[in-house]
Amino acid sequence: MAYSSIVHDCAQGIARITLNRPHRLNAYTPAMVRELVDAVDVMRRDEAARVLVVTGAGRAFCAGGDVSAEELARSPFSGHPMAHLLEMREHFHQLVLSLRRLDKPVIAAVNGPAVAGGLTLALCCDFRVAAESARLGDTAVGLGLLPDEGGAYLFPRAMGVGAALRMTLLSEVYDARRALELGLVTEVVPDAELMPAVERLARRLAEGAPLAIRLAKRMIYKQLEMTLENALEDAALAVQITNPSEDAREGIAAFMEKRKPRFTGR
Repeated sequence: MAYSSIVHDCAQGIARITLNRPHRLNAYTPAMVRELVDAVDVMRRDEAARVLVVTGAGRAFCAGGDVSAEELARSPFSGHPMAHLLEMREHFHQLVLSLRRLDKPVIAAVNGPAVAGGLTLALCCDFRVAAESARLGDTAVGLGLLPDEGGAYLFPRAMGVGAALRMTLLSEVYDARRALELGLVTEVVPDAELMPAVERLARRLAEGAPLAIRLAKRMIYKQLEMTLENALEDAALAVQITNPSEDAREGIAAFMEKRKPRFTGR
């Protein structure tokens, strides 16, 4: 797919997706979402890509959905009696599922406002490193809308039910430090340090043991919804893959020899 709303590249094991509608604060459109889903799928199939970084061009991460009249008029479901349901199900919901199903680590470099669907996009990522100037929150209800992109599921899991209700029902937006206290981001750094900090984190993940990292990520998310007994069985099955691997042998050997391991993903 040729991209017009995002920029996608991959180098040295780190894939990068940049939302590229800075004139609209990277507010998403159906066309952008289709490109994002495609780019995530490309990253999933690229075995050389071990980590994904998602960020925004210009001064925003993502301002949510583009609700301008011209964008709403472009909907392929315009006029359909179930237009709004189909719009969400066929577009942004597919992006949420695509990111949450990805078994490689994903880092959101939150370079500016991440509100409504933009906050949901950030919460679909495993790590959220925010610049000091970033602001995060949900403004949907204040517009008479809903956190329909997946926020009603993700917000309370990140910040607790009480805080999620307050943010959502009062349409609150927080500075980066308050967002860190609430659990919406995992780290806050000075604006000028954002991309270097994200690069360091991405490099550490890219140099880690790919099989173990991918399976550990899957285990943590899957086991949130499991009983303890099922979670233990899931772990026992997963080690059938990691323990006999070349990476496990290399990791143990490097530990014994007091050197840095060289993981290959085999």
